[in-house]
Amino acid sequence: MTVVLAGVGADSTNLGALGPLYDDGRFEYVPIPEKTLETDESETLGSWSLRADDRVAADLTTRIDPQPVRGGVDAVSGENLESWPLHHDPNFEALTYGEHRTSGYVSRLRSLEAGDVVGFYVGLRRPGGERAHRYLIGYVTVDRVDVVTPETPRSEREAILEAHSENAHAKRAQDGDLYLREKPVVFVDGREPGGLFDRHPIRLSEYDVKPGNVRAQYYLREEVESALNVRAGGSNMMYKPAYRCEISSERFRTLVGPLHDRSRNHASLERP
Repeated sequence: MTVVLAGVGADSTNLGALGPLYDDGRFEYVPIPEKTLETDESETLGSWSLRADDRVAADLTTRIDPQPVRGGVDAVSGENLESWPLHHDPNFEALTYGEHRTSGYVSRLRSLEAGDVVGFYVGLRRPGGERAHRYLIGYVTVDRVDVVTPETPRSEREAILEAHSENAHAKRAQDGDLYLREKPVVFVDGREPGGLFDRHPIRLSEYDVKPGNVRAQYYLREEVESALNVRAGGSNMMYKPAYRCEISSERFRTLVGPLHDRSRNHASLERP
């Protein structure tokens, strides 16, 4: 059995802000802005309700950069902000997740089997201005994994997209072609147990200057690395690596605690 930890969610590079983490343990998961308007996704920055109050995701920022790395889409602000679609991935309601990043993500995700787990972490910041950190916010238990590559025949590609119709990558496909045709995409559909924590996410990172570095960076906490038996992904968390953990799904769920009715004791991995 295997667990993969995937870094997801909007951050300062695309949303211009991080999701808040409140003193009572509640937090906001906000998907990244979609890179294109050509999507069937109905969720937008203006429709995505925050869990702690009556605001929406658009209230967290004044400007987004849908393509902070590739370029090609100008920054979005003003009256266009609320109508911009979200790349709803992972979708915790539908228990589906897709990924095209090749920096360890595709290779680690495509090797998962039914019963394995994908855990999701995001950057969160307390409203008072304390140091932001990476937090585990939920997971899905794997039910099915499919891969579309540039060489996948059209009929097979269309069948996979139809099978994962609630996935954000399928929603932005056009005429059976993925948005990034040149990249492989892994589709992971989940089953219960799985979902988003109701509160008290688990901090995975520390912020420190390690030997050989000049500036402080985010690193995986040693106690997390040990508890989850992390075997691949490295220790530097600056660019949200994918971590492969050699741990059973049952042990993982015991360590992270329940999805709902979480207490402050569940904000760590210290379990019997």
